[in-house]
Amino acid sequence: MSKQAGKFAAKKWTALVLAGALAFGLAGCGGDNSSAGSGNPAPSETSNFNKEGLPIVNEPVTLKVLTMRWGNMGDTFTQNQWLKDLETNTNVKIEWQVVSSNDWGEQKSIMLASGTLPDIILGDQTFSDSDIVNNLSYFRPLDDYIDPYMPNLKAAMAETPDLKKISTFPDGKIYSLPTRLPSRPKTKNQPVINKAWLDQLGLQVPDTVDDLYNVLKAFKEQDPNGNGKADEIPYTETGLAPDFLNPFGITDINANNMLVKDGKPVYYPISEEYKEGLKFANKLYAEGLIDKELFTQDATMTSAKQQNADAPIVGFTNQWTPDAVFGKWSDQYAAIPPIAGPDGKRYNPGNPNGMSFNRNELLITTSCKYPEVAARWADQFYTNEASIQNFWGAIGTVIQKNDDGTYTLMDPPAGTSADAWYWEQSLRDFGPKYVSPSFEKSIVLNPKAGDGLKLEIDKMGSEYVTTPFPNVMYTAEEFQELPTLTTDIDTYVATMRAQWVTKGGIDEGWDAYVKKLNDMGLEKLMKIRTDAYDRYMSVK
Repeated sequence: MSKQAGKFAAKKWTALVLAGALAFGLAGCGGDNSSAGSGNPAPSETSNFNKEGLPIVNEPVTLKVLTMRWGNMGDTFTQNQWLKDLETNTNVKIEWQVVSSNDWGEQKSIMLASGTLPDIILGDQTFSDSDIVNNLSYFRPLDDYIDPYMPNLKAAMAETPDLKKISTFPDGKIYSLPTRLPSRPKTKNQPVINKAWLDQLGLQVPDTVDDLYNVLKAFKEQDPNGNGKADEIPYTETGLAPDFLNPFGITDINANNMLVKDGKPVYYPISEEYKEGLKFANKLYAEGLIDKELFTQDATMTSAKQQNADAPIVGFTNQWTPDAVFGKWSDQYAAIPPIAGPDGKRYNPGNPNGMSFNRNELLITTSCKYPEVAARWADQFYTNEASIQNFWGAIGTVIQKNDDGTYTLMDPPAGTSADAWYWEQSLRDFGPKYVSPSFEKSIVLNPKAGDGLKLEIDKMGSEYVTTPFPNVMYTAEEFQELPTLTTDIDTYVATMRAQWVTKGGIDEGWDAYVKKLNDMGLEKLMKIRTDAYDRYMSVK
């Protein structure tokens, strides 16, 4: 046996051993549910299964549900009273398998290699598009289950067609279930400025790019933090964030260099708007109004500047909320309306339909012996009350249901942030949900904190939100080609962006830059993305 063959055999043996270990750890998953292990036939083949109403099964059935949580979040969400009541009301017992993001990557690879999966995968963070598309044989197409067993989801898709668009795979089938989160804004990030500095210098909130230039120049030269040091950094980020180019019509919520213009996909790093935006950035950089370490610092260095111990030193940025990154200086910062660009227009990144849609929130595996039961169980999540309780926490624990039909979020325990409390008490961003736009009017949020604050800020920019390049789905073949193309192309674009912002020369180098991108396969990349866009838009 050659050395190469020996290495391959060793790797294969190691994978088999690991797969076996995982299979042992997930003993009984899917293919050996507790009811099946006792010799009972599938509920859908007996009088045990109820096609309508509750309970879903007359005699208890156990389903194994796997979800991934960030870091050390743990499984406190499983004590959500709505989830506990769901077990009682449906007779479907859930054996939760909660894994940490810290080691999920390796566990996931072993699981997919072994083909030993639980009954249900929950949350879009657990399996990605490529994980699913490249392993379709492990997942059940759900089209045949939605009509007879999922009336709540069916009604939601009829009311909000984007749910079906986002869930349809390239072969025209639905393998994963979607979500529409409640009370989500239309805007993503918005301009955030040190309002205390503006007041100290007697300046107005900048309205245009020219105003922004003058404000940043004043921040640089007039010691607005009052410490007698020239330590102010008018603008800093980790790299030049796409949001910095918003006034030039560049809005990119997915950081994939794509936008939609006049109903067509556009690769904006070869657009005139992008070129003009980088010229403006170079002007600021040359005058010291942009952090000299913009392209060399990591996120830790950026955060250290945003939360500088002795005095606030950052003047302007783009953030989800003004309190997102500035630590003890948060009170000095305020969100402002989008900056008008050279064309006099304002552009805000986000989604006109709301920053609320995702797919891959629930998958039923082919290991599941009771897919009808799993489908009916999943459908229980698609009511308004179920969704808000799985986003914030249970009624009576986190949410107060009022006599007038409204729902008020309670204050978190002392010493706990609202967001951290919601993650403890609920599935939060993960899992299937649907809140009707009309129902959102009955949800009462605190306008000064958390989700309520973001909705207040949203009012400044929602009318300027552009239509983003959608969250399209790629075929297995496209997933094979994309990394080869994007790795080289994205690296070159980033390199030239840094060079042109710090050294200038964009006019002289532009034609050669565009030619090189075409030589690197930009046309093929755009064909893949345009094909995926056309498929997405064709779903009815």
